[in-house]
Amino acid sequence: MQRRMILAGLAAIGAVAAWRWWRRPLTLSQQAWQAAYASPLPPPTNPLKTYHLGHSLVGRDMPAMLAQLAGHEYASQLGWGASLQQHWNGDVPGMAEENAHPHFRAASEAVNYGSFDAIVFTEMVELRDAIRWHDSAAALANWAKMARTANPATRLYLYETWHRLDDPAGWLPRIDADLPMLWEGQLLRPAMARIEGPPIYVIPGGQVMAAAVRAIEAGAVPGLTDRHDLFVLGDTIHFNDLGAYLMALTHYAVLYHRSPEGLPHVLTRADGQPAQAMTAQSAQVLQQVVWQVVTRYPATGVAQVR
Repeated sequence: MQRRMILAGLAAIGAVAAWRWWRRPLTLSQQAWQAAYASPLPPPTNPLKTYHLGHSLVGRDMPAMLAQLAGHEYASQLGWGASLQQHWNGDVPGMAEENAHPHFRAASEAVNYGSFDAIVFTEMVELRDAIRWHDSAAALANWAKMARTANPATRLYLYETWHRLDDPAGWLPRIDADLPMLWEGQLLRPAMARIEGPPIYVIPGGQVMAAAVRAIEAGAVPGLTDRHDLFVLGDTIHFNDLGAYLMALTHYAVLYHRSPEGLPHVLTRADGQPAQAMTAQSAQVLQQVVWQVVTRYPATGVAQVR
């Protein structure tokens, strides 16, 4: 009798837990989303040991440029167009090739160890395919839970990227529409509904790319003429050194809550070779563009300029 009562009690507890689980919202409401970012993060007081998890829109050179700007340590795990789910499952295309460099550190080890101050996650593109076939929200939540369990103080970020320049819907229109519809609506908000604690902040790479291209194509950036100036020649998605520099500025502004205006514009690649550099005048304009974007999007965690 006592055994049956214990088992019945355990079953009841399990039923309540299951009921609570199924009662959890599948995504954050718009009100909850806005509330999550109502107060900015305090700016860091020291260099942030930073980890990058992603693919070629992170690359080797951009984190190296960021480290030169910030003076911080970093590590990464990359793959060929790898999704967060593939990183989670340990099934990363191009794992050996993309991580043959001194800053590689296996993701499961790096995130579990809890020694990084900031972790930047990157989802594969096409993002619609990642959401549909790779359960992006669940994968991001899994990584976030692992990071929070290892070190609750670690700052978590999602690096918003972009799609191909030749997208049939138009490159700029898609960047504008994809942020609220996909990055927020189908990735971040469902992921954050699954986790506890502070929000996952956003490094708005796609938004900065779009703003930079609009400035360039309006003739406001000396020496640059169109969007292709930021991309590898003949490539419709991968940035060149100038694009990598722009993304390094964006990461710097978000991670450190500082304007990138006045930062050096002549840097080296990850292999120590000189990177192609834009002019000081071009760099100054784009540094201002970065700060304008970052300080007008609350999900960066940076205090906003009204």
